[in-house]
Amino acid sequence: MNKGVISVAVVAVLAAGGGYWAGQNSGNAPHAHDTVASPTDSGKAERKILYYRNPMGLPDTSQVPKKDPMGMDYIPVYEGEQDDEPASANQIKISTEKIQKLGVRTEAATLESLDKVVRAAGRIEPDERRTYAISPKYEGYVERLYVNATGQAVGKGQPLFEVYSPELVSAQREYAIASQGLESMKSADDAAQFGMRQLADSSLTRLRNWDISEEQVKSLTKSGDAKRTLIFRSPVNGIVAEKKAVQGMRFAPGDVLYQITDLGTVWVIADVFEQDIGWVKSGAKAKVKINAYPEKTFEGTVSYVYPTLKADTRTIPVRLELPNPGNLLKPGMFAQVELPTIAKGAVVTIPNSAVIDSGTRQIVLIQAKEGRFEPRDVKLGARSENRVEVIEGVREGEQVVVAANFLIDAESNLKAVVGGFGHSGHGSSSPGAGQDKPVGVGYKAEGKVEDLDAKAGTVMLAHGAIPSLKWPAMTMEFKVANQSLLKDLKPGTPIKFEFVERSPGEWVVTTISPVAAVPVQANPHAGH
Repeated sequence: MNKGVISVAVVAVLAAGGGYWAGQNSGNAPHAHDTVASPTDSGKAERKILYYRNPMGLPDTSQVPKKDPMGMDYIPVYEGEQDDEPASANQIKISTEKIQKLGVRTEAATLESLDKVVRAAGRIEPDERRTYAISPKYEGYVERLYVNATGQAVGKGQPLFEVYSPELVSAQREYAIASQGLESMKSADDAAQFGMRQLADSSLTRLRNWDISEEQVKSLTKSGDAKRTLIFRSPVNGIVAEKKAVQGMRFAPGDVLYQITDLGTVWVIADVFEQDIGWVKSGAKAKVKINAYPEKTFEGTVSYVYPTLKADTRTIPVRLELPNPGNLLKPGMFAQVELPTIAKGAVVTIPNSAVIDSGTRQIVLIQAKEGRFEPRDVKLGARSENRVEVIEGVREGEQVVVAANFLIDAESNLKAVVGGFGHSGHGSSSPGAGQDKPVGVGYKAEGKVEDLDAKAGTVMLAHGAIPSLKWPAMTMEFKVANQSLLKDLKPGTPIKFEFVERSPGEWVVTTISPVAAVPVQANPHAGH
């Protein structure tokens, strides 16, 4: 009897002690390096907590559980999930799952010659050095026209028109008389011959100054008869670019009666944008395409880079010389010019898409190791079609992020890591106006999908209050960082989501995860 009572008492004491011990241990959260095991997983390996990381991806860790300034719990990192050591202060850490979801792609910086093809629009113009004006140097009348149409092709030496000039007839007679007098004074003394020779030479010089040809002078000397009219001939092969002569008209000295242009070689005046002009050098070869002859490619040479810039188009004219066999190229035609250029040598280059340009600084994301990215300021040089020279900031072989740069920015608060691009109060029309928060900081919330537009990449959410922004519960429209976030969503779906302010008043959702129904008291007066 006494033994049975004692046994019951012992069992009661042990049960009470065990319950007290269990209660004491159940109230203590696990610390870093503690192990967590489930009663149902006795056969599985225990998971060891290494540390707790900041929920917003900031470079801040803790050995014990804690909350951030917005009241969110720090996230435990288990052995095997991350590298043993936390990210340094100038690095960004993103999980492999998020890297795949964001579509992050990297490429190695390479050492190569940065060649480029400068493209410009141009127009065909006649070579100014091959344009000739037919302008008599004496007064007269147009007696007859041989070429009487603008645009007519003429050959070198072909008669253009015939003129009558009293001055010309008088000069011819004067020369003829002087020549005959010199011939008749062969037996005279030297002084008389010298005077007559001077008169003849003066008359001949006058005729030559009026562009009388040697053939006409010889004919005049031989016959001694002054001709009433004089024929003007084309000095080159070309076309009549301008014709002012009309049969019977009177002209004065210096009047341009014809203008002949040789189109055997033409100019292409290409308008090169100022950012490309440093690549263009005189003597460089160029390819020219004309819309009228799409199957032909003409080759020319850069002969001159003009020293002035057109302020309205921000372009600089570049002159090319182009052979024109068969006169296929007509002045006024439009041309597409390609100027292949060669860089100074092999330089470190990265794709253009790798550069995040804020306007005042250029940043590149370097992949330090799997899941870790380091933002660096870079100094850029020349650009080609798809790549850009890096003068400082990146070494050959380093992996740079070439896709999803903005999404990494949104996912990991890049602006905070690189020291910030400046703080800006939100506009009065934005929720949370007056908050002094850096643009790009992430926030978490819960809500319900009211409507979505996959084509525009927007979603209308009814969310709960967000204390960190001093927002009440409301319904507002967000943009999404990636349209794939809208997959499988439909109106009425309860979700958890994270978002950032990409620019003042522009709110962008970066992650969405469906959850059990969340009651939300929407404010119908606070929609956006």
